[in-house]
Amino acid sequence: MAIEYRFNLGDDIELLYSIELDREYDPTQGEGAPAWTRLTHNQCSNCPLNKDEHKHCPAALDLYPVIEDFKGLPAFKKSTVKVTTPEREYIKLVGLEEGLRALMGVIMATSGCPHMAILKPMAVQHLPFANNQEFVLRAVSVYLTRQYFNMRDGSLPDWELKGLVKVFQQLQLVNQAFWHRIHDVCAGDSNLKAFLNFFSMASSVSYSLETQLQKVRPMIMGKEEGEL
Repeated sequence: MAIEYRFNLGDDIELLYSIELDREYDPTQGEGAPAWTRLTHNQCSNCPLNKDEHKHCPAALDLYPVIEDFKGLPAFKKSTVKVTTPEREYIKLVGLEEGLRALMGVIMATSGCPHMAILKPMAVQHLPFANNQEFVLRAVSVYLTRQYFNMRDGSLPDWELKGLVKVFQQLQLVNQAFWHRIHDVCAGDSNLKAFLNFFSMASSVSYSLETQLQKVRPMIMGKEEGEL
């Protein structure tokens, strides 16, 4: 199963990326990759990987071809981005930072990063160009579905979403460290703005989940409490 991103930059310039969602991470790979992809380069403070077994950061290793392609391009540059999933296609004219945010998100969520694995179900049901409310609603929905299965399996479910906040607090640390990684190599600002955009969406869960939920409550509950 793969998701394809096609960036049309004009002047007959087109960039194509095909992301296999179930790709296997090989810790021995990385020969020829740039130094900023090494595990110890701005390594996340909460990274559980051992530098003796993992020479490179798995997320950085998957992302570096994209970073290299876009590092000299400004975030405001417009591109027609076509996203093809097994179920449907999406086409939108966007600034590069919006297109890159979507592409980076699906790549990181399906990389070998242990902390990003929590986002893989969202990547499998990929919604490119999602806004903040859509991101929060999907993250909460996936988490609550997991709690339902935990209950069915005899485990204690977390209906108050405390575990979700903790998960995104860990993702905050990953985002902060990764921003420093790409900051070292980006001549333009498209990658940085894309990552800051992704960082902002993740922050909304860890810092203000209740506020974000109140924003989507009218959409879920209807005009009156309990209305379907």
